[in-house]
Amino acid sequence: MSTTAPNASSAPRGHDPLAALGSLPGVPDAVDSVRKAVDLVYGHRVMRRRSNEVTSEAALRAARGSAALSGADWALEEVRRRSDFGAASDALTVGAALRLTAEAGQLLSIWRQSPVRVLARLHLVAAGGVSAGAGDGVDTGVSAGRGVAAGAAGAAGETVGRPRLAGEPVVETPGPDSPKPLIEAPLPAADEVAGRLDGLSGLVIAGSSAPALVTAAVVHGELLALRPFGSYNGLVARAAERIVLIGSGLDPKSICPSEVGHAELGRAAYVAAFDGYLSGTPDGMAAWITHCGRAVELGVRESTAVCEALQRGAA
Repeated sequence: MSTTAPNASSAPRGHDPLAALGSLPGVPDAVDSVRKAVDLVYGHRVMRRRSNEVTSEAALRAARGSAALSGADWALEEVRRRSDFGAASDALTVGAALRLTAEAGQLLSIWRQSPVRVLARLHLVAAGGVSAGAGDGVDTGVSAGRGVAAGAAGAAGETVGRPRLAGEPVVETPGPDSPKPLIEAPLPAADEVAGRLDGLSGLVIAGSSAPALVTAAVVHGELLALRPFGSYNGLVARAAERIVLIGSGLDPKSICPSEVGHAELGRAAYVAAFDGYLSGTPDGMAAWITHCGRAVELGVRESTAVCEALQRGAA
């Protein structure tokens, strides 16, 4: 598979470009391992009575993990307690990650019909251009930093909430102290971005027999490769992976935060696995998909620990 997403509109009728990825070396084992792990946490006795609490805690931890990968590595309790977010880059990043985890679950029905519309919405929410109203009730501080982020979005003008045009720069993490971006691969040109987004959208709309892990990993990897927006592409890519995992039925209650696993595996391992995706080789694609599978399993482990704490009355 090349690094360019297959164009579903030009594929033969019935062609399923993602299905072949499910048989790459190591991928079937990763898929089976993820499914077994997810089934175990969904079978936990706490999930019968307190699944909403586990979901809320998973959202908080997912946001912390995704922000950490983007350079804002705050302690979990700091993310939990903060309600005053300033204009520093790390604060903007954490606020964006919190809003995205709140928003992702509200976009499932739209995703299968118009993925590009959902991605634009995610970027708008990350940049603070709109209030993430559907997620305002999540008790994890998702509204934090919305005012400051909205000001930043206003300054960005029409670049927020749409794919970048020719000549428009990408500043992954806005702010006066913007860190070095995690992904430094060459940026595709705007016309290539538009074409590959159309191809990715076609794949999602057409559906696939590929396991959810495979589809989620490809969506995540393609968005990292394209960096289609002027900012927050990493956060948006990981939120899109979350949407696929939820909407596929693998994780319908959103309690298996892969963002936690990606952060735990570390930034260097994340970049190395993503280099495999960029290579487009079978081994590289398999390495990226299995890396994403391991991240889901570590997210499951995190939520299992939350279940155990709730059962003991410790959380």
